[in-house]
Amino acid sequence: MAPVETKVAAAKSGTATVFIDGEAGTTGLEIRERLAVASDITVRSIDPEKRKDPAARAQLMREVDLVVLCLPDDAALEAVALADGLGSDAPRIVDASTAHRVADGWSYGFAELNAAQAKSIRQAKRVANPGCYPTGAIALIRPLVDAGVIPTDYPITVNAVSGYSGGGKSMIEAYEVKKTAPSFELYGLGLEHKHVPELQKYSGLSRRPIFVPSVGNFRQGMLVSVPLHLDTLPGKPSAGDLEAILARHYEGGKLVSVVDASVFKGRITAEDLNGTDKMQLAVFAHPGHRQAVLVARLDNLGKGASGAAVQNIRLMLGLDT
Repeated sequence: MAPVETKVAAAKSGTATVFIDGEAGTTGLEIRERLAVASDITVRSIDPEKRKDPAARAQLMREVDLVVLCLPDDAALEAVALADGLGSDAPRIVDASTAHRVADGWSYGFAELNAAQAKSIRQAKRVANPGCYPTGAIALIRPLVDAGVIPTDYPITVNAVSGYSGGGKSMIEAYEVKKTAPSFELYGLGLEHKHVPELQKYSGLSRRPIFVPSVGNFRQGMLVSVPLHLDTLPGKPSAGDLEAILARHYEGGKLVSVVDASVFKGRITAEDLNGTDKMQLAVFAHPGHRQAVLVARLDNLGKGASGAAVQNIRLMLGLDT
């Protein structure tokens, strides 16, 4: 049996081992916390004094079934090159950085993207974990594009707000320690946010969407919204039509659900799913005005980051999810 096949067989027998390269960061800590309660996965750690030692990291990569990269983009690229140098001993990889999200040869780690995506992740040697904002936007847009309700060249605008934990250690410190951060701010107004390429690609859009992110003075939680003029869409669908398409797409799913917008009574808060790996979708509308706003709610540290990573880890290792 080849080394990779041996690792997969070991994982399926309940002896899976995982190395989190960059476990001291926000996402790494969250992944480690989730895996700590998993009886079928053991997390291996590197000596803190050797965390930047290529030889020590390569040796640990050789010994485990899967490596999770919680690193800046450049460091993630270097880590993948290090793993590739191990040949048949190379582990499977989940990359939580932006470095490989639109790269050839990588499977995109949003298992609910379509009917075939979970299988693609299970079989992949390399999986790019999605960004938090694109997770919500793609979840709303892709099923409607696939159904032909949103044309691929439709001028989409995505607005989103995240808790400040999405900005990592420096932003967390600015809010919680230095107390220098504003209560709310828009950013990325140069329209070059690093999440746009994956948002466009996996939403199935040929026209680059406008993406306007923001951050608020709360630790975690996220809302992603997409406004639509219904009369500009093919067939002039109703809000009910959009909701039905989304509901069919996510029917039976464990983590993504479609909620009747009426339960929110015209308001929706960002923090209600904190501490979970779930995402809720809703279609808010005014039938008389023929306008709708699609909204996704998730924990930016859950389904938007570490929760998605653990979901992908378990799929790749052949473990129950």
